[in-house]
Amino acid sequence: MKNLYSAADEPELVEFGPARGLGVVGQGEPGGAAYGTCVGALYAVAGGLCGVAARNGRAFDLPPLEGRWWVEDERSPFDVPREEWHWQMFLRLPDTVEDAWYDEAREAAPHPAAARVQLVTYTEGRCVQVLHRGPYADEPRTLARMDASMRETGMVPNGLHHEVYLSDLQETDPAKMRTILRMPVRPAV
Repeated sequence: MKNLYSAADEPELVEFGPARGLGVVGQGEPGGAAYGTCVGALYAVAGGLCGVAARNGRAFDLPPLEGRWWVEDERSPFDVPREEWHWQMFLRLPDTVEDAWYDEAREAAPHPAAARVQLVTYTEGRCVQVLHRGPYADEPRTLARMDASMRETGMVPNGLHHEVYLSDLQETDPAKMRTILRMPVRPAV
């Protein structure tokens, strides 16, 4: 799955097949209370799933956290208050994980919001992606480069804004943060 977690410093066209993993959907500011509760539940279920997989001889390491973001508003997401943003936080699973193991892990997870964690599959297909270096607050500059690349190649957005968090979520030095920004695209009509 290494190709899923690397990106060039300049926007590029890539293609991805189906993604299967644990997901939790919510609304609110990134890093806010609802977000923290849901991400905690996601990791509680994922940790249990790692244990179940290991007991069945198919141990795996958790991949980077991913987030798909959207607003239900005609305005640019940057003009919408962050507490109105919607998200699906996601942890990709290897093909060796069986669906029944997810049920076992979710039921045993010691987290009050564990029931919100679902087994999900989605397909993005063709995407424009780029590696963003630096704090999340600087993403608009990188997103503008992605948008320019889409226009130059005759593409338009065709799905949810997607982020892959390559840095440790506890990273305190913004200059060290690395995030893949990905946008599903299709040819403009």
